[in-house]
Amino acid sequence: QVQLVESGGGLVQAGGSLRLSCAASGRTFSSYNMGWFRQAPGKEREFVAAISWSGRETTYANSVNGRFTIARDNAKNTVYLQMNILKPEDTAVYYCAADLSSVVRALVTEYDYWGQGTQVTVSS
Repeated sequence: QVQLVESGGGLVQAGGSLRLSCAASGRTFSSYNMGWFRQAPGKEREFVAAISWSGRETTYANSVNGRFTIARDNAKNTVYLQMNILKPEDTAVYYCAADLSSVVRALVTEYDYWGQGTQVTVSS
């Protein structure tokens, strides 16, 4: 069992930055890949970014590539999402998730554990 707790969301103006954190407890954090997803009102949950257990491999959705950066600190059992040049369309609840597979993946259904989410609101 893995427990995930997100933090760092809030209200920011367009063009601004936020850093989300996801603290993990339970099973060994360094043994699984981590992902960030988001869900806007009335829309399906979508992939944002993912990182391998070692941190050496990352992948991003086209909509955030070049603006967002995913990173992890296995010593602190934490994964981060640095979000820069935020746009109003980035407004959503952001979730972190853990995947016990050996491959970095981007589908919601492939992740095993989820946090409760943190709200990010970008004003224009």
